[in-house]
Amino acid sequence: MNRTLRISIIVVISFLTYYVIFEYFGKIFAAIDTLLTFPIGSYFLTYIIAGIPIFIGTAIIHRDFNIFSYLGLKGNFISAFLLTFIFTLPMFLGGLTFFSLNYEITLPAILKLTIFAGLFEELYFRGFLFGQLFKFTKIGFIPSIFLGALLFASGHLYQSTEFSVLLGVFLTTFMGAIFFAWLYVEWNYNLWVPIFMHFFMNLSWALFTVSENALGGVKSNIFRGLTIALAIAATVIYKKRKKMKLEVNKKTLWWKGHKKESSALCQAN
Repeated sequence: MNRTLRISIIVVISFLTYYVIFEYFGKIFAAIDTLLTFPIGSYFLTYIIAGIPIFIGTAIIHRDFNIFSYLGLKGNFISAFLLTFIFTLPMFLGGLTFFSLNYEITLPAILKLTIFAGLFEELYFRGFLFGQLFKFTKIGFIPSIFLGALLFASGHLYQSTEFSVLLGVFLTTFMGAIFFAWLYVEWNYNLWVPIFMHFFMNLSWALFTVSENALGGVKSNIFRGLTIALAIAATVIYKKRKKMKLEVNKKTLWWKGHKKESSALCQAN
């Protein structure tokens, strides 16, 4: 079977299985927490259990168990943390200047919205669903990210019942998925970059009374826009100074040639 087709089938089946299991997240969490009586630990374990199809799928694709490497977690952890902290400074400065602290937020809520969301959403959506397709097949950036962005955005539609707000939330999170995927690719498939970017952006949203949903208002979106613009500009400038080509370009938007696929495979091994 053609490698691109084989990987695509495994990725889709594995992710859809994860997605079905995730629908029972609350019930799985309740069952685990009955035993552990430690909500944060139970929440973490529930994410791990839901992700079992992802881990199995990764192992099947690459025929070994070095799954975290193939999912992008072998990159530099510290540099990703520092880099994304700088990128997200506009959001924190904007929060301090124009918004008040959110005194109602609890530590468990912060952990769920920041650490767990940043880690597991990026691991499953970008590291697996997008990453396995774009890095290890001939499929280009747009078709590789489309399904993941669609599901990622759909998963945030619980945040409102108003159509206009829902549309705004959908478009915001859909574009966010594309942005995180782009960062992942351009920073040499270091998944820690989108993980920490996601973490810090969510943290700024949680610490200040910015908005009750992902859409936000005019002021919050100005600073979010500045953060995204800074991240994109810094990435492009860095790669130009290092004389490195952007991985996402007109030749890789839709379909990649054999040479590109081989290069990605060599990087992974």
